[in-house]
Amino acid sequence: MNDFFNRFFLYDAQAPMIFSTWQFWLFFTVLIGGYGLVYRNINRRNAYLMVFSIFFYYKTGGLFVFLLLLSVISDYFLARFISRQKTKSRKKLFLTVSVFLNLLFLSYFKYSYFIIGLLNQAFGTNFEAIDVLSLWTNNALHTHFNVDAILLPVGISFYTFQSLSYTIDVYRGEIEPVKNVFDYAFFVTFFPQLVAGPIVRATEFIPQIYKKFELNKAEFGAAVFLILGGLVKKLLISDYISVNFVDRVFDNPLNYSGFENLMAVYGYAIQIYCDFSGYTDIAIGLAQLLGFRLTLNFNAPYLASSITDFWRRWHISLSTWLKDYLYVSLGGNRKGKFRTYLNLLITMLLGGLWHGASLRFIIWGGLHGMALVFDKMRMSIFGARNNPKTIFVNRTSSFVNSIGHLAGIALTFHFVCFCWIFFRADDMSAVGNILSQIAFRFHAEQILNVIIAYKLIFSIILLTMLIHFIPKSIKEYVSFRFSELSVPSTVAIITTVVFVLYQFHTAQVQPFIYFQF
Repeated sequence: MNDFFNRFFLYDAQAPMIFSTWQFWLFFTVLIGGYGLVYRNINRRNAYLMVFSIFFYYKTGGLFVFLLLLSVISDYFLARFISRQKTKSRKKLFLTVSVFLNLLFLSYFKYSYFIIGLLNQAFGTNFEAIDVLSLWTNNALHTHFNVDAILLPVGISFYTFQSLSYTIDVYRGEIEPVKNVFDYAFFVTFFPQLVAGPIVRATEFIPQIYKKFELNKAEFGAAVFLILGGLVKKLLISDYISVNFVDRVFDNPLNYSGFENLMAVYGYAIQIYCDFSGYTDIAIGLAQLLGFRLTLNFNAPYLASSITDFWRRWHISLSTWLKDYLYVSLGGNRKGKFRTYLNLLITMLLGGLWHGASLRFIIWGGLHGMALVFDKMRMSIFGARNNPKTIFVNRTSSFVNSIGHLAGIALTFHFVCFCWIFFRADDMSAVGNILSQIAFRFHAEQILNVIIAYKLIFSIILLTMLIHFIPKSIKEYVSFRFSELSVPSTVAIITTVVFVLYQFHTAQVQPFIYFQF
């Protein structure tokens, strides 16, 4: 009994509560059990979900829950100060304080080692990073936390951007401040999207917290379908190909042929998509069951016919956040072509840095930034693909356009896969080894033997790509048909899916990739 109590109620750094664990589904069952008593009263519902959300973050991130609450309190009051000022200069002053504090917290926990490393290299110094918060806590409370390592709070990149969207939108006059600090805490801490997105914008979510609960049968069925699909993506596809193939190759690329390295790159493209989109599918489904609608975060990104199209489909909540709050603030496309291209490059470089304090992520962002610049140049010269003004309406041009569209998809996919190497590899040396193996030690004569050896892994990768190509209308139809099923049929499908997932589950729970960001 004590062991169960500890596992469910106390934080364990080795076993955080994530969507793919039994602890989470027990947590959600308990939450739903009490939700029926409070959901009709808006204030009670919001307070109830806020308490459960804070507990969820504690089970996921431990004592960093206090940092989250500090961020909540500071931005709540700063937004109120912004709304009360009569002059733009004073509004901007409090907005600057909000941006400074948020970026200070983010930079300290995420970029301290990176910044100190750059300083030491540049000036020959020997500075070392220490955990100031643990040091203060040890001095004040006589605790014994380790001060030699700065741990990254789970989800800090996500809730920092979410909180910043609120203060910036209040400054821009796009939203009124929330009524009280508890409503704001509910907005920031809402557990489905708290630790790995999608990044919820204040203008999209805050109006919902004052609306009554609404959920019809079709929406309920669609939510359950999303959750099941997300679990299949995570456990059956992402975790399985990761543990049994992708991680092995990326950890030791020189031990594998160039063909195996190439297939691992394709595998990682599938892994990260299924891992991250699987998380957001579950998040969107859970939120919908509770009566809240989160925005779409992925839209078949590997069907993109250009890199611009890719970023309209991949991690949509981040790409739109960067566009609206960073790219536009830099000047967007309002100051000439050169500034437009420069703003695009800066935005993507910082987007890469958002993912991690490493040269690999900066290169990844820089590659995407340069590709966006070239794509914008192409569109300014030749016009956008499928532009009616640039296409003659006849069979020949239609055929040529279709071939060009497919070529664009293939080229974009392979460019994205190339960039994923920098994103996934442990260091730049591993990047070089992977590219070297693919270029010079491909060993085409071993392809058949490799395919036979990894037939299940490659079958899953191929099947996932084929499903990815299914038209959206068909996927929506399947979701609709699922929502129309009887209760016994729905329960039977859920039971079957859970049984299959259990057969494929790995011995150790694999954290979601974007937890590290």
